[in-house]
Amino acid sequence: MNPDNPGRHGDRIMPRFAANLSMLFTELPFLDRFGRAADAGFEAVEFLFPYAWPAASIRQRLDEHRLRLVLHNLPAGDWDGGERGIACLPERVEEFRAGVATALDYARQLGVGQLNCLAGKAPAGADPALLRATLVANLRYAAGELARAGLKLLVEPINTFDIPDFFVHRSDQALGILDEVGAPNIYLQYDIYHAQRMEGELAANLQRHLARIAHVQIADNPGRNEPGSGEIHFPFLFEHLDRIGYTGWIGCEYRPAAGTEAGLGWMRSLAGTHRN
Repeated sequence: MNPDNPGRHGDRIMPRFAANLSMLFTELPFLDRFGRAADAGFEAVEFLFPYAWPAASIRQRLDEHRLRLVLHNLPAGDWDGGERGIACLPERVEEFRAGVATALDYARQLGVGQLNCLAGKAPAGADPALLRATLVANLRYAAGELARAGLKLLVEPINTFDIPDFFVHRSDQALGILDEVGAPNIYLQYDIYHAQRMEGELAANLQRHLARIAHVQIADNPGRNEPGSGEIHFPFLFEHLDRIGYTGWIGCEYRPAAGTEAGLGWMRSLAGTHRN
């Protein structure tokens, strides 16, 4: 399948899947996961953060394995210490802006066309209006910087069961914030797992917000494991995404229940259903 175009199989469009290398193939060191993803049939990858590795090393792996990078996040604070973004925190604005510059430097070297911004968790007792105003101002700044580089800025709602107090946790809330930012290059990142936990109505919401969705990610519920392990009817959703005209990548951001390769039967089965 050509990584620049959806692959047609008969009269249907084959979804394009990107391996999330922060979640898949984790039995290997990060830089070794690129080759394993290519061997498994992926033509694109994404990951949370590239900043612990030189951009040139990541670029080498992408080129070596003929992979396309479709997404990574802006720096999100002390991840290992439990932070999940800093964009809504008034006292971290300078750090946020420095992170935008770092992310753009990596994006230019890695050829990625969109960056995701994690809003962060609301501190106990914080004023929600101040957090929202800070987030809007930071997103407006980031969108302007990314626009000059020809990139999209994404905002992802995260469920508050997995990450209590995450500030942006519903699609309608995120879209209201995007409206307030008012930038032409800012979009929603729609994670099906998070959306299922917070609001359901997956098919209807995907169709309703399609024009504002730049990237889709998947995991089943409960457990955040591979498609087919839980309650979400992914064959229907994949066909629905084709039907409504989604042509972007689908990021596989799930935790394999028993090893990545062992859990890829869902993707092989899907490919079989799209044969002529």
